[in-house]
Amino acid sequence: MINELEPDLDRSLSRRWGTKADDVRVKRTVAALEANGISVLRAPDAAAAKRLVLDLIPQGSEVHSGASQSLDVVGITDEIENSGRYEPLRPRIWSMDRNTQGDEMRRLSSSPDVMLGSVHAVTETGSLLAASMSGSQLGPYVSGAGRVILVVGTQKIVSDLEEGLHRIDEYAYPLEDGRAQAAYGIRSAVNKVVVINREITPGRITVVLVDEVLGF
Repeated sequence: MINELEPDLDRSLSRRWGTKADDVRVKRTVAALEANGISVLRAPDAAAAKRLVLDLIPQGSEVHSGASQSLDVVGITDEIENSGRYEPLRPRIWSMDRNTQGDEMRRLSSSPDVMLGSVHAVTETGSLLAASMSGSQLGPYVSGAGRVILVVGTQKIVSDLEEGLHRIDEYAYPLEDGRAQAAYGIRSAVNKVVVINREITPGRITVVLVDEVLGF
C-alpha cells in the first residue's frame, strides 16, 4: 500500500522519512527508549518481528489492535484474529451495535489486556509519537492497556519531537489519508496526537524495532 501511495509525495520526503535508519542511529534510539522505561526488541525483518510479537503474547490472551499497516503487513493482525489462539477484541467490537452497545464497545476498547499497534515517529531521545483521527488506540497506549506492543519500522526514527510532528503532518498523514479514502471512502485527519516520553511501569510497553520500512 505504501508503495502505491508514495508517488504522490515529494521524493525528498520519502528519502527523509521513508528510508530505514542506519545501525548507529537505531542503537542510539534503543538506548534512549530503554533509559525511558520502554523495552525494545530488534528484528531484522518482518518475519522475525512477527515471531517476537507472538512470543510476547500468552495463548488465550485478550488482544486488541488499532488499524495498523505495520501489523497488517507483518501478518500479526491475521494471526491474532484468525489463528484461534487468542481472544481478539477488534472483530467482537466491530460486530456490535454502536447505538445500543456503545458503552460496552468503549469499555472493551479502552482497557484490553494486550494492545498491539504502531507509532508514527520515534525520537532519538526516546519518545514515541502517535497520531489518530478518532483517538481510540491512544488511551490504551497511554494507560488503559495492561501491556502495549508496538511494531515500528526504523524509517520512523527522527531526531526530536519537532521533527516527529513534521513527519506526521508532512509524510504519515498524506499516506494514511490516501489509504483511508481507498479503503473506507473517507478522509483521515490528525485530530489527536499523543507523546509518550517515559513509561513508569516496568515491562508495560515494548517496541519491536524492525530493520525494514513498515507502515507510514
